[in-house]
Amino acid sequence: MANTMQFDLVSPERSLASLQATAVQIPGADGDMTAMPDHAPTITTLRPGVLTVDGPDGASQYAVTGGFAEITGEGTSVLAEKAMPVAEVTAADMDALIAQASEAAANATPESKDAANKTLADLEALRAALNL
Repeated sequence: MANTMQFDLVSPERSLASLQATAVQIPGADGDMTAMPDHAPTITTLRPGVLTVDGPDGASQYAVTGGFAEITGEGTSVLAEKAMPVAEVTAADMDALIAQASEAAANATPESKDAANKTLADLEALRAALNL
């Protein structure tokens, strides 16, 4: 079993990380999960939350608003809708995201109302987790 795996995190704006990791804690849409070296191949969607990467040089955390994660035995790639290092997230950033989600929930069709409300709740939980 390998001790590390390749980890890559990209968003439409930029590449945020490309490094060796021992574990990646992912806020999956169906629940949190941890990817480790030699993990079974999996693809999952992301919900808003904190993605934590543990590596030989310590841990780093990123706030993500959604996207996809592809996990293989050799590595994990995350394609995020929006992602920022936790240290860079401001209250204004979270307020803007929550305002957009509130508007989307208010204008959602009956078929998409539950999903829109869940996204709003996940963003509010993210703000609380970041103490903003």
